[in-house]
Amino acid sequence: MSRRTIGLDDDLHRYLLDVSLRDTPLLARLRAETAELGDSARMQISAEQGQFMSLLVRLTGARRIVEVGTFTGYSALCMASALPPDGCLIACDISDQWTSIARRYWAEAGIADRIDLRLGPAAETLESLQAGDLAGRVDLAFIDADKSNYRGYYEAMLRLVRPGGLIMVDNVLWGGSVLETETSDPDTRAIQAFNRFVHGDQRVDISLLPIGDGLSLIRCR
Repeated sequence: MSRRTIGLDDDLHRYLLDVSLRDTPLLARLRAETAELGDSARMQISAEQGQFMSLLVRLTGARRIVEVGTFTGYSALCMASALPPDGCLIACDISDQWTSIARRYWAEAGIADRIDLRLGPAAETLESLQAGDLAGRVDLAFIDADKSNYRGYYEAMLRLVRPGGLIMVDNVLWGGSVLETETSDPDTRAIQAFNRFVHGDQRVDISLLPIGDGLSLIRCR
């Protein structure tokens, strides 16, 4: 019994995966291919986080999802696989190179028809969605992109996500760098400011989970 979240060393993390992760060969292959991208591979979420997000899709009964930051498609694959056949995930990214990997895996998984990939600046895509018929109709959102624009993406999602819907925000612990008080790194400062802002935002209910690199669950009131 503990009054605080326990830390995970390598052995305990392996145990966590051994008794909880229901992996598939396709997901494992996508993680392996992404790992070959070098430093960029760190942008992929962990396997346990992907499974957790898939569970949240099912728990919330989500039918419409908007994702900002798709990379090689792992998070979209996890979430879209949990959607009903007529569900839709709008994936926003700027890289045709990285999302070309994603498209191969989505097709192999048989869920390509559930994913609407929008290439271009995410802020513009979100603005177009607000101007269309999705304002207040999105069930679930995931933000995992350029940290300096987190606040802008968050405000856009608040206009898109329905009351009672969920916004998930990744990297909110930023490898522990959020504790650095004298940092000059713009990404670290952006995440620090974002976390403090959301903590005081009375439009939402929040819970920050120490899964992966930190995942904030934000419920729209």
